[in-house]
Amino acid sequence: MRIEIAPGVRVFVDVQGPAFVPDGPRLVEKPTLLLLHGGPGYDHSGFKPAFNRLADIAQIVYYDHRGHGRSDRRPAAEWTLDTFADDVVRLCDALGIERPIVLGQSFGGFVAQRYIARHPGHAAKVVLSSTSPHMGLERKLAMFGRLGGAAARAAAEAFWTAPDADTWAAYQRTCMHLYNTQPAADAEARARTVFNEAILFASAGGEQRTMNLLPGLAAARCPVLVMAGAQDPVCPLADSEDIFAALPPQHRELAVFASAGHGAWRDEPEAAFARLRQFLLKA
Repeated sequence: MRIEIAPGVRVFVDVQGPAFVPDGPRLVEKPTLLLLHGGPGYDHSGFKPAFNRLADIAQIVYYDHRGHGRSDRRPAAEWTLDTFADDVVRLCDALGIERPIVLGQSFGGFVAQRYIARHPGHAAKVVLSSTSPHMGLERKLAMFGRLGGAAARAAAEAFWTAPDADTWAAYQRTCMHLYNTQPAADAEARARTVFNEAILFASAGGEQRTMNLLPGLAAARCPVLVMAGAQDPVCPLADSEDIFAALPPQHRELAVFASAGHGAWRDEPEAAFARLRQFLLKA
């Protein structure tokens, strides 16, 4: 379904599980886990069906960022981290969600970091999964070179310094298979994705180059779990360590998965979901 979150702005939303469940003579409310997908330019489908396994302890809300996926197309002037971060609050207001648990994966983690800075008292908890606070190009290139050799390093450098259709095509051929250490569990998942490459090129060639999300993380007022795969080439472990160091000590947790790449639940699903479950249930 599409939900209007601002005048004329509709985003696609899908919900797994009820917010209230019967417990004898009463209804017990579960927390809401709001998932911010990666990209930019992709949609929420990369979370499905894996995150449905958490529906016994949380209501799962999937959505496509403004202009992405099955959400309505929007002008390029709105493709900013500030807008996407404010949309988290707008969506919660539209759906009547209070104190969500917000999980941002990759680009969704950029959004979640900006959300922490702009709306520090809004979330009950935040998960920053396989994400970065800045471009950190040299770290990316070093990891792609280690995992895929000179060809992967060159393709990564070409795309991240000059994102367009040609460099993206070469990057997909040479680098994308290095993102994870295990084959995709669902070979058809990519075919289900609604992809908007214009947003990818605009972000990779613009805001991502200059962003520095670290200062805003000091504003965090809730528990924040940073999840990282040690074999992630596009959001290297050192980026997550920078994020962890910038968070208030009383609120931060770090979980590193030694054999995982981009999105620990893809490569180490049992360990990653066990850690997520622990964090969601923690008082």
